[in-house]
Amino acid sequence: MRRKIAALLAALLSATMLPASAEVRPSPQAARLAAADCANPKVPAAILDGRAFATDPQPLAFRHYASGATKLTLAVAGGGESRELGLMCVLRLKPAAGMIFVFDRSDVWEFWMKNTLIRLDMLWVEENGTISAIAANVPKSTRTTPDDKIARRRGLGRFVVELAAGEAKRLGLKTGAKLGICRDGSPPEELDGGFRKCGRSD
Repeated sequence: MRRKIAALLAALLSATMLPASAEVRPSPQAARLAAADCANPKVPAAILDGRAFATDPQPLAFRHYASGATKLTLAVAGGGESRELGLMCVLRLKPAAGMIFVFDRSDVWEFWMKNTLIRLDMLWVEENGTISAIAANVPKSTRTTPDDKIARRRGLGRFVVELAAGEAKRLGLKTGAKLGICRDGSPPEELDGGFRKCGRSD
């Protein structure tokens, strides 16, 4: 009887154990690519819904912003190259996450969706945090789309926020709504009692 039990256990173990050479496949979530090889490697993982093809040891800063009860996680593009590359070649964004472009003045800013591989919602935000314009569901392009076929959108503001298409509506973001933001593009500091304020220079 003992020999039969031992043989049965050995058979069960051999049926459940993988051979040493067997490939262990990552889960679909772990393998999902969120930023292609042409993306800015500085795009932080905090806004990507998956992994990036390449990452930089010093990614862009990301900050948490609020519009009423809506919370946003946004990578901050405040310099020339980071603004130029933006969300190029990003394939997946987390919900309520994206990028904020910070300019040195309020003006009409036009965006050209070169190598933008996903549809986006774009929000132009005034210096005082008022959302002045929204371009919803801006068409995506491909890496081979002719320049004259690539979508362009413009609006007035000092800041521009990009989210995945449909997020502005889902989150209840509308023109005239307020985004908590200081003049330097940072979110207000949260104080005791729930009050928020910007620094002295703002």
